[in-house]
Amino acid sequence: MTALSVSGVCKSYADTPVLRGVSLAVAPGSLAAILGASGAGKTTLLRVIAGFEPADAGTIELGGQVVDSGQSRGRVPPERRHIGFVPQDGALFPHLTVHGNVAFGLPRSARHGPFVDELLELVGLSALGGRYPHELSGGQQQRVAIARALAPRPRLVLLDEPFASLDASLRAVVRAEVLGALRAVGTTGVLVTHDQDEALSVADYVAVLQDGVITQAGPPREVYSAPADPWTAGFLGTANLLPGILQNQGVRTALGWHEMRAGGQLPDGGGEVTVLIRPEQIALAPLAPSAEGVTGKVTEARYHGHDALIAVDVGDAGVLQVRMLGAGAPAPGDEVCLTATGPVTAWPEGSF
Repeated sequence: MTALSVSGVCKSYADTPVLRGVSLAVAPGSLAAILGASGAGKTTLLRVIAGFEPADAGTIELGGQVVDSGQSRGRVPPERRHIGFVPQDGALFPHLTVHGNVAFGLPRSARHGPFVDELLELVGLSALGGRYPHELSGGQQQRVAIARALAPRPRLVLLDEPFASLDASLRAVVRAEVLGALRAVGTTGVLVTHDQDEALSVADYVAVLQDGVITQAGPPREVYSAPADPWTAGFLGTANLLPGILQNQGVRTALGWHEMRAGGQLPDGGGEVTVLIRPEQIALAPLAPSAEGVTGKVTEARYHGHDALIAVDVGDAGVLQVRMLGAGAPAPGDEVCLTATGPVTAWPEGSF
């Protein structure tokens, strides 16, 4: 049984469709990430799951129970769905202390019991129970918001870009602590984000939403390494898309012959295809008489500390992106040699 099942859900505002047949399934105790650009329909999907908005069509099930079938009759109201919701800004009650915020959704008899203190300790705020929201940092407020969402022991927690307002270094720390708390209590979570790194690094399951349609869903490694189409490949990370020719049960590009994954129905007996080669699949070495591979000239080097993204002009194949360790990265103008390792993903020509 799935914790959450969404099947063929549609939602429009006036005459504008926002969700167009969305389907996904989330396993109990897992964290699913809904990844998409602004306007893709991510927040609307969360609001329909939570019951804040009705679905126009389709079915939503929680733990095997239908809570929305696209009809007002039989639709379960939000307060009876046992869902915790964490909005982007936390939405804490300013007149309540940290302890009061976390205990708010509990029965009166449980508000002063040990469970609230246990939750505060779980999110690293056990010493701050008497403070008010304005006395907390942004990261601390988000920890309070997740503790408040977990307090009623919901069967599902929905997180609507809860880390988007935090700076990069704080975001990583708070994200780890918050998601650690989710896993510690075994609650199923659905995280909405536009941050590809966030989705791929923390989720058990990733669904890519584009214009109200899920283009691909699955484990992060699978979705990244074998994207369904060139658009999804580019949205999930830096993508080198090269023309190729099917050859010897593989594919040949300007970088040589590669083992291949089929990203769609490929033509029989050879033919032209579009090939994805990720930057980390390309090895770069200084140009030398004994070097093997394709030669090129570095046009740009973006240093990120732990790694560097190098742009290399290889002539007819255009400019390729290469990811390597930051130490020893070449400089613009350096001549280098490139080789690529497979397997690579290929789609029929014209799949864009």
